[in-house]
Parts: sequence; structure tokens; C-alpha cells
Amino acid sequence: MAPDKQWMQLIHNRLDDAYIHGVESFLNYTFTRLRKANEIRCPCVKCCNAISRTREIVRSHLIVHGMIQNYTFWYHHGERIAETEESDSESEDDENEIGEDDEEDEIHEILTDLHPAFNIENMNTSGDDIPEEEPNPEVKKFYSLLKEYDQPLYKGSKLSKLSTLVKLLHIKSIGRWSNDSFNMLLKMLKNDLLPDESNLPDSYYEARKLIRSLGLSYDKIDACKNDCMLYWKNDKLVDSCKICGASRWKEDKNSGETRLRKGKKIPHKILRYFPLKTRLQRLFMCSKTSSLMRWHHENKASDGIMRHPVDSKAWKKFDELHQSFAMEPRNVRLGLASDGFQPFGCSRTPYSIWPVVLIPYNLPPWLCMKQENFILSMLIPGPGSPGDAIDVYLQPLIDELNELWKTGVVTFDASIKQNFTLHAALLWTINDFPAYANLSGWSTKGKLACPCCNKETISIRLNNGQKQCYMGHRRFLPLNHKWRKDKKSFDGTTEWRLPPNTLSGDDILDQVADLDGLPLTNDPKKKIKVSHEKRGDNWNKKSIFFDLPYWKTLLLRHNLDVMHIEKNICDNILGTILNIKGKTKDTLSSRLDLQEMNIRKELHPKENGDKYELPTTCFTLSPEEKHKFLNFLKDLRVPDGFSSNISHCINMKDHKISGLKSHDCHVLLQHLIPLAIRSMLCTEVREPIIELSLFFNILGAKCLKLEELEQIEAQIPETQCKLEKVFLPAFFDVMEHLPIHLANEAMIAGPVQYRSMYPIERWLYFLKLFIRNRSCVEGSIAEGHIANEFTTLCSRYLHTMETKFNRLEWNYDGGAIESDGGLMIFCQPGKALKGGKTHRLDLKEMEQSHIYILKNCDEV
Repeated sequence: MAPDKQWMQLIHNRLDDAYIHGVESFLNYTFTRLRKANEIRCPCVKCCNAISRTREIVRSHLIVHGMIQNYTFWYHHGERIAETEESDSESEDDENEIGEDDEEDEIHEILTDLHPAFNIENMNTSGDDIPEEEPNPEVKKFYSLLKEYDQPLYKGSKLSKLSTLVKLLHIKSIGRWSNDSFNMLLKMLKNDLLPDESNLPDSYYEARKLIRSLGLSYDKIDACKNDCMLYWKNDKLVDSCKICGASRWKEDKNSGETRLRKGKKIPHKILRYFPLKTRLQRLFMCSKTSSLMRWHHENKASDGIMRHPVDSKAWKKFDELHQSFAMEPRNVRLGLASDGFQPFGCSRTPYSIWPVVLIPYNLPPWLCMKQENFILSMLIPGPGSPGDAIDVYLQPLIDELNELWKTGVVTFDASIKQNFTLHAALLWTINDFPAYANLSGWSTKGKLACPCCNKETISIRLNNGQKQCYMGHRRFLPLNHKWRKDKKSFDGTTEWRLPPNTLSGDDILDQVADLDGLPLTNDPKKKIKVSHEKRGDNWNKKSIFFDLPYWKTLLLRHNLDVMHIEKNICDNILGTILNIKGKTKDTLSSRLDLQEMNIRKELHPKENGDKYELPTTCFTLSPEEKHKFLNFLKDLRVPDGFSSNISHCINMKDHKISGLKSHDCHVLLQHLIPLAIRSMLCTEVREPIIELSLFFNILGAKCLKLEELEQIEAQIPETQCKLEKVFLPAFFDVMEHLPIHLANEAMIAGPVQYRSMYPIERWLYFLKLFIRNRSCVEGSIAEGHIANEFTTLCSRYLHTMETKFNRLEWNYDGGAIESDGGLMIFCQPGKALKGGKTHRLDLKEMEQSHIYILKNCDEV
């Protein structure tokens, strides 16, 4: 019998007896359906079905926080489509007979839920107003293959072929087994342990064929070795490049003849392209993910707080301009990210692979940026970076995106059993600053390096330091601000220029009109050098993304990456205040630049014979202060997962800090540096650094308020000007200038965690682990990713089997114990890091413990 859910409407009166009775009925129902479970997913608004907890904790969370309002179909807690009273009674009668067959039954039940085509006789019996439909032929073919693989491994087996293969591939992935060792295991199982009639694959090659039959495959497209063109479509049979004339095939160095492998010619480069349409269809062919793909439509915020890209101006403006697309909430919005990485670790061999990944933004916040939901689009081969010629490799993706925009693809929604035409659109790109240039076409080097300021970028060439200096932030202040007239504190001039205008898509198209059709190649003989001096801008090309009909209408096309900006600023600040050799911006060259600019005469270098003496600055710490600063960081203890062990980066002997990762810089800039410098540096230095820290703290919040973003957008020009008054011009590289634009981008596109390189960089490291054959790294990554896609597809539904998505964390301490009537925070058993010993808390530690309990206790 379908459970009663009326009590869920009483979320604003959770102390009502009806609500508490409803919580108890929900728990009884769940633990009846999931017979062997000691813990279940907690559906409260805090945990959002992402964390498994005991019955007592789930009960307290539902009363304290309330249940997720849109969670009306309890698929995480045992409910199945079209439940009947008879099926429920049968499950109770058979409770004692199931025993060890739970997993087999679960897989069959999952497949039944996954593809209703298996149960045609049960269709149109749910009583819903929405008419149910049969899956289209392509989806039926996919479901029939799944049903075929759901057959028992051998006669009388409790495991199916599908579940066995998922388990084996999971072990292979976690243990990083080679293909040869996996083949050895399969042979041993099939020849020595299993009956002769078992249908287990004979080798990894056979398993891979099974995976590909489910639509998990990729296309190989040959490419010119100079990145000029792809050998596809009408050029599929061409043997040499139409632009540079280079041969498509590798040649033997000694004989000069075309090299062969197994009778086939070997191309110089191969692009591995993963078709997008089938992967988007698969998100809707599973009833558990298809309902989540409508989350953005059913859970829009109405309180003015941005928690998800759906709450942003960019999303809303796109819906206004393209209403026919917005009318179907299942249409997919995507983000595109790309970056290069060195597959050989610290090897001296220069090599760069460029994966392109797509991120579906329809999913809820707790799933949106998870690695298992990333869609690998292509692997651009090395050994060199494609540079501006990345557009050549993006052609198959742009073609498919255009097809998805104009025509769409028929897709079956398993949650409501309906076919619909799926469309998709690309919202923006995510990239670090060098990749920004490759994807947008605007060079991020030189005097016009800022893509947001465009032609109105202000910079000065420092003759002694041989670098560009990006100051002039007074132009972003109000016109009546007193600092606009202050010559002495800044660069010796007054400032009356206005902030740069924001360019529309049409403005950019006008600027790059003469670059349309420019051949893109890395062949030095054929590459056309674009003169930025003659053009008066930094455009190298017209980006291929403008081939998308909606691209010019977007409010934000390419994102500035907060992760790398934070890291560069943190490195600049630490290197300068600690005066670390090679990292400080306070050098003889920078002082000579001050002298040439004729500003801040008190800091000009003084000649002493053949040498120069540099006057002490207010922003440099003394040796005693350096020791105190670094000792603070070395002795610091933080909660698990808050940051890495920063003490490993501290060198107390030389008073240096090195080897910081991006997240370390994030933690230092936002939390630790303001605490460490508050009693060391003078107010003129300390104040702008703390303001900069507060700026990134507000900017990086999970929930953004428009009024707070407006405040920090108005404050950041003053902060930048305060830094200009203190630090030397050499300090202000382009990374120090970019924060001026970050608040505006957040107001347009929403929270930065959906547009940051943090999850992308972690995902690139994950791809690197797939490399087994160093002579063909792209092929290793592609095959490893396909196997991972297969386990991802199946693992979402096999809750009783350990997979990489439901494994316990390394610091799991056994979970909460049953409450004895006291506070729930004392029900956590904890796990000692070392041998335990008795310690009496002093007054300070007692106060800290008291504050921790108040902040982390659910009842409080």
C-alpha cells in the first residue's frame, strides 16, 4: 500500500502530534522496506539524502530541520512506482524467505524501476492525470540489453551477469588493476571457480564490448599534427592536411614509408570524442536521476538569495530571450570547462592533454558539481597545447550543441513514463586565465590583458622590471571621491577616467568581424600573426562559440576563475611581506621603477659605492615578526578536511613558506592571514589585506545576497586603491587587477562554486589515474573513463553493494550510537588519532568546547 504523506505538509508545525506520528510511520515504512539496513539516507533539509544516519538521528533531524518538501516519491527509502496493496502484503509474507537473495531481488527491482518497458502490463495503472507512453525504439533497445545482462551468471546463481561485472570493474578501478591482471582474474574465475555454462566475459576486451553495446563509447577522429583540421565529414578520406600540407599518417624515420600497425596506417593525432546526446538521454532514462533533472524548475528561490545558477540574472535573462526553450524544464543547461595537464607527473617530457568536460546545471546543488555527474566530451591529444587552435577540436561538440538547440533528440523520461524532445544550451565556459584566451579569443597577455576592460584596460610598462603594471583603480571610484585628485599617494597624476563599458555580444562580433574565417594552425609557416598594435585590441580570433545562435545573447560567456586569482594574490602577499627571494615584488628593479616614475621618494634606492641600499618598507616583516608569523601557521590545528597540513610548507630556518596548493592559499587568504598580521603590520597595510580577505569570504559563500554583492563591488575599488598607496607598482600584475570584476560576475552568474576550477582540477587528477600505457595516454584515459561511466550508471542503484560513490570515508568512526536521552552531539563515538590519555581542560579550552557545542548541536 502506498504510504500516507499528508503529514509532510505540516513542516511549519513540526511539534504537532500528527507530524511526529508521520515521522514514525515514515521510519517504520523505510526500515520495513530496507530490511537489512542499519542506517538510511537522511531526507531532512540539512542532509538532503546525501548522508546515511541511524534511525534515532534521522528522527531528530526530521523534527528539528524538517523533510525536503519536493521529496514526495521516496525512492531512496524503498518506495517503488505503482505500489499496490498486494505487493506490499506479499513482501511481508516473504520476509523470512528472502535471506541471502536480497541483492539479486534488488537488482531485478531496480531494472523494473529503471525501465518500465519490462512491465508493459503495469503501465497506465498509477491513476495519474499524465498519460503514460511506451519508450521510443532506441530506449527500448537499451532496456532490452539491460534485461539480457540481468540474466543469472549461471543456472541457480544468486548474482546476475550485470551485478558481477559491476563488482569486478569496481574492484579494478579502486585497486588500479592493469588490463592483463583483470584478464587473469576472469580466466581463473571462469575456468576454475564457475560452472562451464557461466556467461562471465572471457577478458576485459569482451567486457568492454558489453559496455559499448549500452551506448558507452567514443568516436576516434584523426587530426592534423599541426592542429589545422580534423579528418571528418567530407574530409574523412583525405591523406594530407589542406592547410599545411602535412601527411595524416606517421612515417618510419629510416625508410620514409608510412608506418603500419596490424595492417593499418597510424595517424599522427587522434581526437577522442564522446557523443553528448546519448549521455544526456541516459540521465532521463533512469527514474532516480530524471526527477532530479527538474530540480532547478521546482525549487527556485523566491527570497532573493542565490544558491544555484537558476537564481542568477544570466539564467533568468536567457529564459526571457528564449521562452520556447524555457517552457520545457527538462531542457538541459550546460557549463563547459577545459584545462591542460601533464600526464607524466614530474617527468621532463613535455606533454599536455586537454580534456573538455560538460556540467549539467539542472541537478540540485549537492549533486551539480560531483565528479560522477561530469560528462567528458573530448580528449584533445598532445604533446603540445592546442592554443587558439582548440576551436578546430571543438567542431564536433559545437555541431552537436547546434543540433540539440535546433532539432533536439527524442528522450524517454522514466519518472513520468513520457517521451519528450530534449534540447540543450551552453551557458558559459569555466577556465583558468591562460585557457580563457584560448576559448574566448582575447589574448590575456600584454598591455590589454584584462578581457573585461577590453580596449579600455589601463596598464604601464615597467622598464626596469620588464613587466606590465595594472594600477589605475581610481577610475572605478565615484567621480566625487577625494582620491581622484590625490597625485602624491598614487602615480603622480589625477584620475578622471570613467570605468570601462560592458560589451554586449554584438559589440564583440563587430570587433572580430575581420577575423572571421582566419585559419587556425600551429604550423609556424602557415600561422597568421595578428598585430595587436595595429588593431588596438587583443583579439586573436573569432571564437567558435559564436557559431551557437544564442551565444551572443548571454550576459556572461567566459568566467574568471576565482581559484587561480586567490592563489596568485595570496602568493604575492606572502612573498612580499615575508620578502621571500624569487617571490617578493620588492626588488631593486621595482625600486628603480619607482624612481623612474618619480613617486614615493622615501623608498627610492640609495647608491652606496657599487651597490644600492633599499630603504625599509612598512609592508615587510622584521625577522622577529617573520618568526612569529610562521610559528603561528606551523602550530595551527584545524578540523579535519578544513585544509591540508600547512605546517609542512613552513621553513622556520630560512623563514620561507613554499609548496602551497590552491586550497591552502584559499584558506590562508580568507581565514589565517588576517589573524596572523593583525598585531604586526601597520594599519595602512593591514586594513586593505583584511578587506581583501573579507571580499573573497563573501564572494565564496554558498548563498549570495544581492545587497552584499553590491556592497563588496562598491568597496573593492577602495581596497585596490589602498593597496596601490602601500605596495610597489610591480606588485600589481593582472591577477591583482581581476578582483575588480568578480563581484559583478557573481551578480550575473550566481555562486562561484559552480564556476570554479576546484572540482575540475580534482577531476583532472582523477583522469590521470586511468593512465596504464605511457605510450598511448589518451587511449588509456578514454578506456578507463568508459569503464568508470559503466560503474557509475549501475552503482547509483545498487545500494547494498560497495561502490566508489557509497564507500565509507577514511575517517569514519562507526556512526552515531543510540541516544540515551541527552544531546545528540554526545552520541558521536569519535576515533582517537593516537593512544588516549586523560587531560583536564583549562578555562580557555572549556570555553572553546562550550562554543563548539552551541554551534554544532542540532537541539540548540
